[in-house]
Amino acid sequence: MVNSTFCWANANRVRLFRVFIPASVLALLLSEIALITACYTIASLWTLNVDPVVYLWDEDNYWKILFVSLCIILGFYLQDLYAEFRVTSRILLVQQVCLSVGSALLLMALLGYIRIEWILPRWLMVIGSALVIALVPAWRAIYWKFVIRALQTERVLLLGNSSILAETTEHVMSRPQLGYNILGYLCETEPVEFPTPCLGRISELKEVVEKLKPTRIMVGMAERRGRLPVQELLEIRFSGIVIEDAADAYEMATRRVCSRKIQPSQLIFTSELGPRRQALAIQNIYSLFLGLVGLLLTLPLMLVVAVLIRLTSPGPVLYRQKRVGMNGHIFTVFKFRSMYSDAEARTGAVWAKKDDPRITPLGKWLRLLRLDELPQFWNVVIGDMAIVGPRPERPEFVETLSREIPYYRQRLAVKPGITGWAQINHKYGDTELDAMIKLEYDLYYIKHVAPALDAYIIFHTIKVMLLSRGAQ
Repeated sequence: MVNSTFCWANANRVRLFRVFIPASVLALLLSEIALITACYTIASLWTLNVDPVVYLWDEDNYWKILFVSLCIILGFYLQDLYAEFRVTSRILLVQQVCLSVGSALLLMALLGYIRIEWILPRWLMVIGSALVIALVPAWRAIYWKFVIRALQTERVLLLGNSSILAETTEHVMSRPQLGYNILGYLCETEPVEFPTPCLGRISELKEVVEKLKPTRIMVGMAERRGRLPVQELLEIRFSGIVIEDAADAYEMATRRVCSRKIQPSQLIFTSELGPRRQALAIQNIYSLFLGLVGLLLTLPLMLVVAVLIRLTSPGPVLYRQKRVGMNGHIFTVFKFRSMYSDAEARTGAVWAKKDDPRITPLGKWLRLLRLDELPQFWNVVIGDMAIVGPRPERPEFVETLSREIPYYRQRLAVKPGITGWAQINHKYGDTELDAMIKLEYDLYYIKHVAPALDAYIIFHTIKVMLLSRGAQ
């Protein structure tokens, strides 16, 4: 398994921070950085009374334009403009660009209060911002209409009609930025309800390949034994066409492991499924450091929260609860109390749900802003938890879910975390289906655990917290 932070996967996607990112998304990001920087650079040609080259480079003011550009890009990221850049409403897109530009101007104005030399000239900012508001939405529309279509170079033929292949196909078709052009599928026996048209039967594989000339074949048969055309696939593979298993495509498209396709032998013999001891040892080091830093930096805030809890509802400030850690170790997790002190006296251990009556008015805000989890920095410092990892569950839930969901206990191979891959990608769930989806995210994390992936998750967690997503 490749351990580098960055490597090319193929022409249509890049593996960055151990996460597959569509090349079209990366290209859009780089092109917009260049476009926004160019807007403010052009504005300097129109507005400055001095030579722009002297102002920007000889006087070292170029960093100001870069700072404004990166602030605008950050605004796009916080508004999910790189997660979904399908242009559905030009008016909404202009509003989102205006919000990002306005936020960048506000930050630049705040810098001026600290030191006046740190801000760009007024008219340079005004004209440069006007150019950004005019050109970025236009570029987005052009990119979506023409560039995305040009980047759909992978002509994909589907082999089989399993439910996993159907689900993978739906994910791929909803994300044109992946660069996959789905041609259709070959059915195993008879045509079934499927997201794409049926092109024939599997027995017609060679004829369909010669006619449509796909560049990739995605195999997802409900029953392979005695039905998989091994010899034909070998000949096709050696002709240069990529053959891809539906489970691998599922992982790429959804960023989670397909637990329904895992066989015990795969877990036993594979060299790709983590966790790797070296990665866990490194994680322990930086988790301890980040835990100490987080504990010290948030201590004043935690004191304020403790006082508010004491004033607004009777009961202890901290909530102590048994959770299951690495290798089944039972530990006590510390959280700020967000429920009434006798919340589970009658109900017992149950999942939190939307509009949960057990949560106090203050607790609702603590959960929304995730302030109730600040004491978990202490759990990180004493070694029960890591900064990043699967969500720690209660022993009662682990026991139940282990019986109902295959491979559920394999998520205990790493320390639980304050944040994690499942937490940033899936809502807080209260059903068995949610538990299974989160398990698939957890298995993806365990498979790819590395400092680079942890850094990606921590960065994305800040966005989740700012937008108050996933809390319940």
